[in-house]
Amino acid sequence: MTAPAAGFVVAIDNGSQSTKVLIVDGSGAVHASARVPLRPYASPAPGRWEHPDDDLWDSIVTALRAAMAEFRGDPAEIRGVGLCTIRFCRAVLRADGHLAQPVMSWMDERVPRAYERETDDAVFVTTSSGYIGHRLTGERRDAAGNVQGVWPVDTTRWTWSADAEDYVRCGMDPSMLFELVAPGELLGTVTPEASAVTGLPVGIPVIATSNDKAVEALGAGMRAEGDALLSLGTYVATMTPGSEVRQSDAFWTNFAAEPHGYLYESHGVRRGMWTVSWFRDLLASPSGGYSETELNVGAELIPPGADGLFVALDWLASVDEPWRRGAIVGFDGTQGRFHVYRAILEALAIETSFADARARRALGRPLEGLIVTGGGSASDLMLTILAAVYGVPVRTPAVSDAAGMGAAITAAVATGLHRSVAEAVACMVRIDKRVSVDPTLRESYVAVANRYATVLPRIRELFAGTDY
Repeated sequence: MTAPAAGFVVAIDNGSQSTKVLIVDGSGAVHASARVPLRPYASPAPGRWEHPDDDLWDSIVTALRAAMAEFRGDPAEIRGVGLCTIRFCRAVLRADGHLAQPVMSWMDERVPRAYERETDDAVFVTTSSGYIGHRLTGERRDAAGNVQGVWPVDTTRWTWSADAEDYVRCGMDPSMLFELVAPGELLGTVTPEASAVTGLPVGIPVIATSNDKAVEALGAGMRAEGDALLSLGTYVATMTPGSEVRQSDAFWTNFAAEPHGYLYESHGVRRGMWTVSWFRDLLASPSGGYSETELNVGAELIPPGADGLFVALDWLASVDEPWRRGAIVGFDGTQGRFHVYRAILEALAIETSFADARARRALGRPLEGLIVTGGGSASDLMLTILAAVYGVPVRTPAVSDAAGMGAAITAAVATGLHRSVAEAVACMVRIDKRVSVDPTLRESYVAVANRYATVLPRIRELFAGTDY
């Protein structure tokens, strides 16, 4: 393995719940880090979910300043910044590049529809990465791999469409859109104004990555077709790599974090790990509550199947089925908080395994290993359940912020710390935990999953067509 060149890169990982910043060298060692929670979403009307005020930029500024303050290396040796932000967001900007209205979250009902002007001073429409990149560099460029959703994009060429009808369909004039660049290409350089508020050195390059899920897959080291990555975040789904755009009802094709690469992504659970946080917070009281560590310890004592308790994870309805609701069923008076918590973890594992299996059948490739990332990957209980439910070995990356490491990898290659993405992954990504399949537990969960498969259809049938 070739030794990396000297120097550091800054990785920005702006996710759904927090912004994380890493300062990393070419070996993947983290020299400084910071995490700043995002403020709760604002919902000014039913179906609308916005990041309040200028929260995305404010959280990035705060996290960058904290990481730079912790960094003990020479700032002159920082080669560049890898920028990764939340996918499926929509930012509407004024002529000066500042927000004309709050950034729409991926959950907002407007995002899956054509853009409609809501303010008189709207001049540009871009993604979260386009907006943040502009604040850092002053340039109007965006990461092509983050243009997911209703945008006039040519997914095979990674450029804006040449078909005028696509712009009509998306409600966007070409003049409103930023220039697109591929992963690893330059968004611009840090301006004096951005340097003053973030602490980043003036003039260092800001490198485009891709959408946050694709960058997470890169930072977790997923390269083989037999692997799937399960990202335990607000949205939970599996991904596996591919080389072309494919169409299927069982999965959709996402941009990868390398130019002209793709990820096949299964259908997923909306508000997946949000449910874990919701339940933890529900148990809180003025005298205290339960940490997730304590909930995991208690849930380990509960048998597979949570003594008949099932959780139907349908908390956040999709735009085309607004009537959908979740449910907790099977209560008989003997179960307690730890049963509910275990049932939530089991539902996440089972529901995502069903979706992954459907995608695998459509792709015609077997599952050989599962890489798990996100906050839930810290739970040994969750990893054990996943190995048993999926029936394959599970592993986690050593750096829990896989999207941050993916942004660092892209920046490391772009700035010359490594000669290729493959070399950077081999040098910078390491495995932390490995969990094998427990045969006895596997047998138990096959039976639990068979029973679970009958629950969600009945819940949906109960609520179908209901007007709330």
